[in-house]
Amino acid sequence: MSDVRYQPTCDVNTLRARAKMYAQIRQFFAERDVLEVETPVLSQAGVTDVHLASVQAQRHVQSCAQIHYLQTSPEFAMKRLLASGSGPIYQICKVFRDDEHGRKHNSEFTMLEWYRPGFSLKDLMFEVADLLNVVLKQRFGEVRPTILSYKHAFMDRLDLNPLQATVQELKDCCRRVGLSLDLGDERLGYIDLLFSHFVEPSLGFDTPVFLTDFPPEMASLAKTRVDDDGELVAARFELYIEGLELANAYDELIDADVLRSRFEADNAEREKLGLHIMPIDEYLLAALPHMSECAGIALGIDRLLMTATEQLRLDKVITFPADIS
Repeated sequence: MSDVRYQPTCDVNTLRARAKMYAQIRQFFAERDVLEVETPVLSQAGVTDVHLASVQAQRHVQSCAQIHYLQTSPEFAMKRLLASGSGPIYQICKVFRDDEHGRKHNSEFTMLEWYRPGFSLKDLMFEVADLLNVVLKQRFGEVRPTILSYKHAFMDRLDLNPLQATVQELKDCCRRVGLSLDLGDERLGYIDLLFSHFVEPSLGFDTPVFLTDFPPEMASLAKTRVDDDGELVAARFELYIEGLELANAYDELIDADVLRSRFEADNAEREKLGLHIMPIDEYLLAALPHMSECAGIALGIDRLLMTATEQLRLDKVITFPADIS
């Protein structure tokens, strides 16, 4: 009986499909004069988001041992390039998120990230649609995504406005739909729970969906704005195809003071939860005043390949997932 433990979890045809996709992406951006860049994978500072765990690594810099962090996204370094006059840029790179494993997750995965100075979120949506029509053409033909707000997607499926709902109303909604998990008074926790179980799985089956205008507490590194109903929302969108989130885009926040306050609030929440306090990236904050208005997006290459090849598990499109790497 042969030992197959050394073999990859994807087949050779998938390796070829990935190589073809990389070539298509690079040609797409070359034709649009978007520069491919490369930035460090290790950084002195990591993401403060309480929902993301950075992988730590010890290395010596000038003979001094330091704890650095594997990137969860190349965002911070790419924004330093933008602030230095790079113009529109993109990157295909490895990113890392500790202890994320499952059907749709692996702690090491491949990301396509790009930034478009002068673009609005709608401009970026058009460009994403153009890219989908290149890399997914063989499966779907012409792709015409629809735009749907987070609020209306939530209301359509749960008859509740997540921008206005109280913690008690969210708890009542959870009981009504059979979710019994007790999250205390974590309002966003209940919103995420309801969204992941009842909204997200239904998105993007008739056509890809750009889900827009998230609750303002989910702004992260995006600006906020007032929507058509006069409610404050985060100026961002996510791309969904067949219930799978493929991309996350921001109208990029370039106010360093506001971003610092968000980082500090994240770290206060981390301390409250007993999580590791993350160093704040002072280089990024110094760069932001020199950045122009910009839209940016991060797209999961592995999930895009899953969609293109009609696979249901991430390990079917990567060579060696974390448990055998």
